[in-house]
Amino acid sequence: MRQQFLWSGVAMAVAGVMLMQSINAVAQVADKRGFEPNIEQRITTRQVSLLLDRAHYLKQPLDREMGKKILETYFDNLDASRTLLLQSDVDEFMAKYGDTYADSLKHGDLRPGIEIFERYRTRANEYYDAAIQMLSGEVDLRTDQTIVLDREHAPRFKDKAEQLNYWKIQITNSLIAITLNQENEKAKDQAFLEHPELTKGQDLIKDEKRTPNEILLNRINRQKKQLARLKNDEIMENILNSAMLTYDPHSNYFAPVQANEMQIRSNLQLEGIGVSIRPDRKNPDYTRIISLVDGGPAQKTGQIRPNDLIIGVAKEDGTMIDTVGFSTREIVALIRGPKGTPVTIKIKRPNAPDSAARYVTIMRDVIKQDESGVQHRVIEVPYGKDIKRVGVIEIPSFYLNFKARRSGANISDYRSVSLDTEKAIEALNQEGIDGLVVDLRNNPGGSLSEVANMLGFFIKEGPVVQIRDNRGDVQVYYDKDGGEQLYKGDMVVLVNLGSASASEIFSAAIQDYGRGLVVGSTTTGKGSAQSQRDDLALGSATITQRKFYRVNGGSTQNKGVVPDIELVNVYEGIEFGEREYKNPLEWDTIDGTDYLPEGKYSQELIDKLTKISSDRQAQDAQFKYLTQLNAIRAFDDDKKPSDVNIDKRRAKNKEIENRTLAAENARRQATGEQPYTDWATYQASQDALDEERSAMKENLRPKLPESEAYVLEAARLMFDAKSK
Repeated sequence: MRQQFLWSGVAMAVAGVMLMQSINAVAQVADKRGFEPNIEQRITTRQVSLLLDRAHYLKQPLDREMGKKILETYFDNLDASRTLLLQSDVDEFMAKYGDTYADSLKHGDLRPGIEIFERYRTRANEYYDAAIQMLSGEVDLRTDQTIVLDREHAPRFKDKAEQLNYWKIQITNSLIAITLNQENEKAKDQAFLEHPELTKGQDLIKDEKRTPNEILLNRINRQKKQLARLKNDEIMENILNSAMLTYDPHSNYFAPVQANEMQIRSNLQLEGIGVSIRPDRKNPDYTRIISLVDGGPAQKTGQIRPNDLIIGVAKEDGTMIDTVGFSTREIVALIRGPKGTPVTIKIKRPNAPDSAARYVTIMRDVIKQDESGVQHRVIEVPYGKDIKRVGVIEIPSFYLNFKARRSGANISDYRSVSLDTEKAIEALNQEGIDGLVVDLRNNPGGSLSEVANMLGFFIKEGPVVQIRDNRGDVQVYYDKDGGEQLYKGDMVVLVNLGSASASEIFSAAIQDYGRGLVVGSTTTGKGSAQSQRDDLALGSATITQRKFYRVNGGSTQNKGVVPDIELVNVYEGIEFGEREYKNPLEWDTIDGTDYLPEGKYSQELIDKLTKISSDRQAQDAQFKYLTQLNAIRAFDDDKKPSDVNIDKRRAKNKEIENRTLAAENARRQATGEQPYTDWATYQASQDALDEERSAMKENLRPKLPESEAYVLEAARLMFDAKSK
């Protein structure tokens, strides 16, 4: 086995030496001749360039220096892991096109970008060929090497020999990961066979028959075919989107196929599961779930969260297709199907081992955002010697049926978040609650007018948000209801890193007015607004043209909203949010408005509340559990070297599994539940529980205790603030 592996390495090294004799010359010969842009593609390129040059919030001309930055973004978008393009490739094209790239775009000339893309395609095919050659024989999974998977800031390889050596290690590492994942799946299958009661009557046995080599070869061949299948419009999309993203992460160009997908979503007629996906920023082979459609099938399962990675989709016959390496469009095609039919996807959390992947079966449906929305309930919270009745309003997004409103429909005939929240508050007021928790966790934002309307329910009157456009003009949204407050009692707003845009406007205004505490973790920091442009020759674009500011003058952009009291951050260690994007707009300030705070929490009080909450969290079984999970996740950091040795990796995985199981069992013992006997039983039980929960109606599904802990702590802090 080892001899065959070494021979393969020598063969690749020899090939590397030969290629080093004239790397660029050989690559130029191998490069496929790119397509010749048609008139519509050239017009679209000019249109996008004009938008950036004249209409973006930054007012940054598309000049020579910006053209160089766009080229750098393009290289990184094509090769995010920096494993395919050599440094000599980048140097060649920067020397050839760096000074003229901006002018080429403004003149509608895509040819430089196409030529660069074909070099990328050449290098990618070299990798696929090397991988296929290596996988044709036995591969030694017990090496003394290590690999750093996160190469976002790593230098590009200086020569072919260095590159080929990394590829060899990378392929071996992939085989190790697949092998260990198979071992975990087989252990779960065995747990189900030995304890059939764990399945709760569901068919959960996977019974994978393929070898790790077969799975990886399938993946490599699929990626190679996918690259060959790319259409000209998709290559244009990559070129133009790189230009847009150089200005800020929320300006985008969408080719016709992708633009049509967006139109379908806006018309609320998409038959699928209701998730927004895109390639993972650092590893495009993985597909990341960005957001969930309110009331969509995926959200209704309660098992899928933003930032999950899709790593598999089952075919109609039940065969699970490994989708690592699939394009988002291919994954959408697999997920879509007739209304009322099931689809099973395999997902995992970022940085989680493959052994922790989950299978979720979802019933396809026509996705309509007005099927779900604001939820409200009353919970009883022990506080001191009393039992407090606390209203909870969960707001998934600041939704509004724009199409219905534009058509002139009566407001009572369509859903809006402000109307639903008004009804919820009225119902809770009838209950005689002692306080209110507004839950904005993982709320991605939505309608600006709706959030302005909603703030009027809680504050007396005054400005609620400022918006500055790309001309420097500032518009102020006001609550002008003459001092009316639909809810006047004590309140607290619960946020996390997944709270963005309109949810940040809401929590910032509540904080600035001193109307209630804001607790949780720092929000996303998405403080910009985009305009949709459907007037292009091909496709569509979104371009950032406005920026949000608090009534006190501070921006919510980048910095986000910092809570008054921090709770355990479930996103700790996960690169997520505006501050992790490339080229985010900066945080800044403008003049504040004239507004009258209704109250103010002193820093002394905030410090006392922080200490009280920290002590409570340290003793709470759910928060202790979540804190331990954060520590375990940090243990498996893809920025650090990982052993390319299956025995060492198996031992590391075992340690992660043992620590995770210990954290789960400690939580169960603290809450009076029976601990799990082993990892396989725990994983099998979780799979069955997730399937059982997904079959329940959303409003009947029990709240997860680790999530409910945040609501309870937020309520206690609200009463702590009042009693101090």
